[in-house]
Amino acid sequence: MTNQALVVGASGIVGSAVSSLLAKEGWPVAGLARRPSQESGVTPISADLLDPTALSSALADVSPTHLFLTTWARQATEAENIRVNAQMIRNVLEAVRSSHSVRHVALVTGLKHYLGPFEAYGKGSLPQTPFREEQGRLDVENFYYAQEDEVFAAAERDGFSWSVHRPHTVTGIAVGNAMNMATTLAVYASICRQTGRPFCFPGSEVQWNSLTDMTDAGQLARHLHWASTTPAAANQAFNVVNGDVFRWKWMWSRIAEWFGIEAAPFDGQPAPLEQQMAGDAPIWAEMAKQFDLAEADIGKLISPWHTDADLGRPIEVVTDMSKSRKLGFLEYQASDDAFYEVFAKLRASKLIP
Repeated sequence: MTNQALVVGASGIVGSAVSSLLAKEGWPVAGLARRPSQESGVTPISADLLDPTALSSALADVSPTHLFLTTWARQATEAENIRVNAQMIRNVLEAVRSSHSVRHVALVTGLKHYLGPFEAYGKGSLPQTPFREEQGRLDVENFYYAQEDEVFAAAERDGFSWSVHRPHTVTGIAVGNAMNMATTLAVYASICRQTGRPFCFPGSEVQWNSLTDMTDAGQLARHLHWASTTPAAANQAFNVVNGDVFRWKWMWSRIAEWFGIEAAPFDGQPAPLEQQMAGDAPIWAEMAKQFDLAEADIGKLISPWHTDADLGRPIEVVTDMSKSRKLGFLEYQASDDAFYEVFAKLRASKLIP
């Protein structure tokens, strides 16, 4: 049977990357989103994941063999995150059930599996680093666990295989995305260059000095493709990162150099971007006019709250990928090059000057 993909969240950083990869591999790809983007080789489908009737109607003629779940919706509390995000997964799995075509479901979650939800991020008792897949769930509410449980229950009911993918911070491009560190830092660096403000690291002393890693959207897309087509990877959870490690005190100067600015000395105190960039909307609007940028609304480009959460963590975060390596996934991506690639694409798309 020909592989056919349904990518849920196709307009996001991860969804657009896996849609593009699969299309290049010759798969028929349907891309589902509330406001799907136009991408070569991808059939756009618009639907609200919280509207089961509309969702079933939108997917009535879609018979995917492989389902890629790459979306979530941020809510005010973790209890609401659990209710809403579990319902979205449940609705999609129910909507494709009648096709009897699904052979594999890949769910993208992340390192909050080990770190806990945003409101308890990096607090309490945590597993030792590097994080490994055999480390169990934390004894806290977590919408990732609820999403997994929906997939596990449907797999047992309907007989498909599954994989769970746990990336670290993902770098890529998607305007309007809720978790978008690379674009956030690109906009911040561009404003610092324009205004002469110091390019100050926003995070904690631990993150500045400790080892860490990241996940490029292209690396994650390759991992999704590999796990969904490799029998030995079926019914397992995997960490997925680029394969290198770095310290932010090294990476920060690399990013500054790309933008032609100096990295400000770090004084050991966090300087959250939510505060630094709170009044930058009019500055960006003026820059958009001056440089003829494609997006004048800074709110559609940046997610400072998420960047602050990642860079402000009080613990080292390093991820082990031995499980994937042993099963044959050998792809690698240098993290500084991943940043540079995003920056270059943003500039080419007239999203930054």
